[in-house]
Amino acid sequence: MKATRRKFSAGFKAKVAIEALKERESLAELSKRFEVHPNMISKWKQKFIEHSSEVFEKKKEVEDGVDLEKLYTKIGELDLDMENDFFKKT
Repeated sequence: MKATRRKFSAGFKAKVAIEALKERESLAELSKRFEVHPNMISKWKQKFIEHSSEVFEKKKEVEDGVDLEKLYTKIGELDLDMENDFFKKT
């Protein structure tokens, strides 16, 4: 019988990585406590360190390349279509 692969949430991975960064317990102890292989904890810790700078970066409200005027025009057209459909039914 084939074992199913376990999936861990981002929150769980972050929690384990933070515990590993504290270095209060060894990887073996953390592995037993969280029931995860020590290699996975090491990978999550490394990834956490590599991407930690992204937390302090400013997020752009609108992605580059998105034409807001075009989107607003399309929304207006759809709104008019809905009104016309509503009046046709009544």
